[in-house]
Amino acid sequence: MQFIDLPVEILPEVLNFVVKPQHLASACLVNKTFQTFAVPRLYARISIYSWHKEGKDKVVKLFDTLSRCAYLALLVRRLEIRDFPKAVTLLDSDLLQHVLRGIRNCTGLTSCIWTRDGSLNSEILEAFHYCPDLRELEFNGHNDGNYDPKLLLGITGLSRISIIMPSVMVLSQLEPWFSKMSDRLRNLTLICKSSRIVTDSVLETLALSLVNLDHLHLTGCPKVTHRGVWALVSTNQSGLKGLGLEGVSLAFDMNLFAKQCVASGSLSQLRAITLTVHHQIPLKAWVQGVIDLLSLSKIELFHIYSTGAFFESPLTDELWNHLVTTHSESLIRFSVHRMMIDMDAIHKICANCPNLEQLFVVVDPNYLDELADCLAHARKMRTIHINFPLEAFIDTVPILRPDRVLEVINKCSPTVVQFGCNAKVWQVVRQVVRASGELHTEAALAPYENPDIPEQFLVVRT
Repeated sequence: MQFIDLPVEILPEVLNFVVKPQHLASACLVNKTFQTFAVPRLYARISIYSWHKEGKDKVVKLFDTLSRCAYLALLVRRLEIRDFPKAVTLLDSDLLQHVLRGIRNCTGLTSCIWTRDGSLNSEILEAFHYCPDLRELEFNGHNDGNYDPKLLLGITGLSRISIIMPSVMVLSQLEPWFSKMSDRLRNLTLICKSSRIVTDSVLETLALSLVNLDHLHLTGCPKVTHRGVWALVSTNQSGLKGLGLEGVSLAFDMNLFAKQCVASGSLSQLRAITLTVHHQIPLKAWVQGVIDLLSLSKIELFHIYSTGAFFESPLTDELWNHLVTTHSESLIRFSVHRMMIDMDAIHKICANCPNLEQLFVVVDPNYLDELADCLAHARKMRTIHINFPLEAFIDTVPILRPDRVLEVINKCSPTVVQFGCNAKVWQVVRQVVRASGELHTEAALAPYENPDIPEQFLVVRT
């Protein structure tokens, strides 16, 4: 039997394993049958990042295609534009018309990310009014001289919103905008990068429009304390499932916030939490507050990192022990960045959390063998990422060789599919080899191909 003899219904299943756009583009050229199934997958998700070679030129070509070929634009579901030539919005009216027509043609668009500062204007924002299925929007909130924030009120079908660096004018429109979507808005992220305009008062004003949130993430909001977050938590009708408090005010009273949440049972549905710890806070009291905060929850995803320089303190051992004691059955991801965690704690986590699938930790390169012994206990592990404490290396940063990586992986469960160290990420694949006349599989490293940014690079944002 030849490949061409297989039922055509199998082809979509085969193409599900093709993730790189250039590979999908090649699949489109095989024959008419391949083209029929590969083209929708190729255009379903379009991503242009700032680090892409000739990214701005690709943006121009993309919207030229979407404006001229409406049948292709209809296939677009996710549009991720993280690089954009500002001249298009400021100077070149012809190119801008291509962009506007291309967006309007994307009537099946469900998710859009448009983040480059100064690249979003009123006309582009208004074009999204023609996308009736749009449910997720991430955009740059610095509107000054760029767009009219009142145009946001025309986008009312969203369930997920992420705003980067919102201006005062954008903040002034959030309450009437959110009130239009109060019944469907489930996920809100505000990334302020140390801006002081998001305050407790702002959050208190928004609280009644955010009663159905499942996930709330606040990043780099130094004027937000427990008061503002409690306003959102206490008015929530079904209970948050995800909470991120990254780089909030040093005056945030974790103990008081925990007491309020425990007394009301407000966070009993919490499954994911991201926290940052600062050198200037009373650490012992803060750790106890976090332990109390999570006491009624079943945490699946746990993230924590230091907002400043590398952090190391034996006081955090109590927190790791609590996680193992209280959340061992539910814990799926354990992520610690910019903070040292000793091998005993890692061993307890790997040995006592039977459903652990993802581990992100800081490890001294001299302890890789001990780490591998710990990882051997995690029988469902899929993703491992280690960071070296770089502050300890002044001259040269240690590099983890692929053969050394494989030594660690070979001690792990065969379920591991991804391994990373510092800024490098590999896919772990299994190859069939013949040895002594018998076939068996062995681990090998391959380049990371998934178009998604690895989760471990999204955790640290302040």
